[in-house]
Amino acid sequence: MEHFDASLSTYFKALLGPRDTRVKGWFLLDNYIPTFVCSVIYLLIVWLGPKYMKNKQPFSCRGILVVYNLGLTLLSLYMFCELVTGVWEGKYNFFCQGTRSAGESDMKIIRVLWWYYFSKLIEFMDTFFFILRKNNHQITVLHVYHHASMWNIWWFVMNWVPCGHSYFGATLNSFIHVLMYSYYGLSSVPSMRPYLWWKKYITQGQLVQFVLTIIQTSCGVIWPCTFPLGWLYFQIGYMISLIALFTNFYIQTYNKKGASRRKEHLKGHQNGSTTAVNGHTNSFPSLENSVKQRKQRKD
Repeated sequence: MEHFDASLSTYFKALLGPRDTRVKGWFLLDNYIPTFVCSVIYLLIVWLGPKYMKNKQPFSCRGILVVYNLGLTLLSLYMFCELVTGVWEGKYNFFCQGTRSAGESDMKIIRVLWWYYFSKLIEFMDTFFFILRKNNHQITVLHVYHHASMWNIWWFVMNWVPCGHSYFGATLNSFIHVLMYSYYGLSSVPSMRPYLWWKKYITQGQLVQFVLTIIQTSCGVIWPCTFPLGWLYFQIGYMISLIALFTNFYIQTYNKKGASRRKEHLKGHQNGSTTAVNGHTNSFPSLENSVKQRKQRKD
């Protein structure tokens, strides 16, 4: 295992250059294997969990969902406030910001972004709650792609570009998650659901977030600084993939015909969270249904 880890580290160094030594020894960051293993376990649970729950009664999880969503709301609020203050104190340049140009403010950003990376592991619980409550229609391709990819991408970000221009998308995403997880938590309480009006605007906010991130990242390409260009090109590509998936989700969810069909099929199918936020809906075929359709197809 040590030999494999050394070979992997050598490969990453040859591909991406030397790691940022400021995060050396930090929890989960020295070695990619734990992040990869967690991702594999997550995907196995996504695949096997619904099969295990098939003939079992769904769990309520209402109490733990309130605590879970409240916790993520507070964590997201903390990360947003700390990132904003760190950027302000470090006098970050909106157009392009290197990773070693703001001294102690850079370290503040790095510490907060580690929590942002770790929060992506915590958010795997979103999917696990869907499985336990037997809301398999909410485990969509978009949902799984978004959760699994973010956890892995941010391991690389934290090891190579843990501050500087990396701050922007995480700051916006933390703000959106304050709105999103507060909605999830409140929707866990049935008496609160009639008063929750901002579901649609969360998805709109996510799309705006992706567009703004592309604009800000493109600034670093047009007016470059010491921040590596390769990371900027990658982020633009990743944001485009999310825009495509979330736009399709939004159109399918909020057009009149789609909305009326979902009201009929999903009535009473709450998961302690909204059925139409962050890809948690059946506007994409669920993974389970996709597999079934392939099995039924005749050559």
